[in-house]
Amino acid sequence: MSRSLACCNKIISVNEEETFAWGESLGKKCQGGEVFLLFGDLGAGKTKLLQGLAKGLGVKGIVNSPTFNILKIYPAKVVKEFCHVDAYRLNSADDLESLGIQEFFDSKETVTAIEWAEKVKKIWPQGAKQIRIKVLSEKYREIISS
Repeated sequence: MSRSLACCNKIISVNEEETFAWGESLGKKCQGGEVFLLFGDLGAGKTKLLQGLAKGLGVKGIVNSPTFNILKIYPAKVVKEFCHVDAYRLNSADDLESLGIQEFFDSKETVTAIEWAEKVKKIWPQGAKQIRIKVLSEKYREIISS
C-alpha cells in the first residue's frame, strides 16, 4: 500500500466510528511534516476524526479538543509528535504565531492538525491538506479531503 496521501477523497460517514476509522487510516499514512486544516460546524466530527488520526499516529491516551489550551502536543510512534490546535477561540492568526506554530509546521517529525482553520488562514503553510466535514443529517457526515 502506498503511504502517500490522496489528493482528493470523499466519503460519507454514517457514525462516529467511521469518522474515527477514516482519521486512523489517514494517520497511518503520515510520514511527518503533514499539516491538516479542518473545517466544519460545531458537532460535525472534527475532534472525532483527529482522535482517529492520533491513534493512527500511535498516540497513547486520551486526545481531546484543546479549546481552552489552544494547542496540545502528544508524543507519537509513527512520528515524534502530534500537534493538535483548536483555533475556535483565537482572534487572529497572530495569536497562533505567538505560540510558535511555525516551528511545528517546519518540523518533519511532527504532524499538525488545526480545527477551525478558517480563523488562521493568514498562516496556512503551503501544501497543507484541507479536510471539510459537512453535517448531512443527524447521522450522516460528508468528509472531503484535498
